[in-house]
Amino acid sequence: MHPALALALSYAAGSIPFAWLAGKGAGVDLRLQGSGNLGATNVFRVLGWKVGLAVFLADALKGALPVLLLPPRISTTADTTLWAIGCGIAAIAGHVRPIFLGLRKGGKGVATAAGVFLALAPVPMLVTFALFVAVVLATGYVSLGSLVSAVLLPTLLVVTQGVRAPLVAVSVLVALFVFWTHRANIGRLRRGEEHRFGKRGRA
Repeated sequence: MHPALALALSYAAGSIPFAWLAGKGAGVDLRLQGSGNLGATNVFRVLGWKVGLAVFLADALKGALPVLLLPPRISTTADTTLWAIGCGIAAIAGHVRPIFLGLRKGGKGVATAAGVFLALAPVPMLVTFALFVAVVLATGYVSLGSLVSAVLLPTLLVVTQGVRAPLVAVSVLVALFVFWTHRANIGRLRRGEEHRFGKRGRA
C-alpha cells in the first residue's frame, strides 16, 4: 500500500461523522442543539448516555483502527511507528474537518485522539483516561477532564518513552490543539458558565 493511500484512508475513517449520524437517526441536527458540536459530549447531552457512549466508542475506534491496521501494510522502508503516528494524525484531522460533511466543523477530536493514543501507547492512555473519568465524575465538567488529560498524557509519555520520542512531540501538539478547540470552554469555566455533565439539551 502506498503511504498516501494509507493516510487518505485514515482521514476518511476519521471523517465518518458518527455524532451527526446518531442525531440524524433521532431526527435531530446536533449542529443546532446543545453545544452545536459533533462530538460524544453533545450526544450525551442531547440524546442520552447510551447513544453518547456508543458514539464515543465509535469515534475512538476510528482513531485506533487506522493506526493498528494500515501501517503494517504500507510499502516503505521507513519506521512503521512514524506512519502509525501519521495515520493517527490524519484520523484526528478527519474527525475535526470531516470530508463527508463538506469539510465543515466536526468534533473537537478528543475521543478520536484517545483511540489513536490507546493504539500507540496503551498504558499511558489508560492512566490518562482513568484520570479523565475521575475529573468528570468529581466536577461534572467534561471539558475540564479533556484539558487535564491533554496535559497528563505528554507527561506520562516523557516518563515512559523519553523526551525525544516522536510520540511525545505529537502528544504536545495534540494537547495544544485540544486547548485551542476548547478555548470557548475555558472561557466558560473561568466565568462559571460551563455546562455540567449529565444535563440533557432540549431537542
